[in-house]
Amino acid sequence: MNRALSFLFIIALVVSSACKPSATARTSSPDRTSTRVVDDISVYRPTYPADDANAPATARVEPTNHVNAKVAILMDSVASVNKNIRYAQGYRIMAYNGSERQTVMNLRKAIIARVPEQKDYLTYQQPNFRLKIGDYFSRIEAQQVLNQISDLIPNAHIVQDQINIPKN
Repeated sequence: MNRALSFLFIIALVVSSACKPSATARTSSPDRTSTRVVDDISVYRPTYPADDANAPATARVEPTNHVNAKVAILMDSVASVNKNIRYAQGYRIMAYNGSERQTVMNLRKAIIARVPEQKDYLTYQQPNFRLKIGDYFSRIEAQQVLNQISDLIPNAHIVQDQINIPKN
């Protein structure tokens, strides 16, 4: 009993000494239950010497070596290289992969009627026909078209493929 009492006394002493009150300021709340701690830390802030008000202001320095002509030449060369790029990695919709020619032709006609602005790619690698639709840079674009034709082709899916870059 004496040991437990001394232990509790030590704990109470440690807790009371650790909770030293600091400078507090009351907020203007009507119930006066909330307080916030106010510490003056301005003594720790660095101080810098003030500029002389009579000193002349330095003039803005303008660049002397303009590279606008050089940049224009480089941009033209980059644009001409980019015009020669015809392919990129992107996405297409795999609409059909099977061996029945008449099925793939009927499906192709139905897809062209539903989304005429999309280009279709029909390939034959013996014995399979593959029908892919569109050239999409992002998967989100391909998903939007897939949602339009999902009732025609319930098992169509998006595949990553080399796509043609449209020349506009």
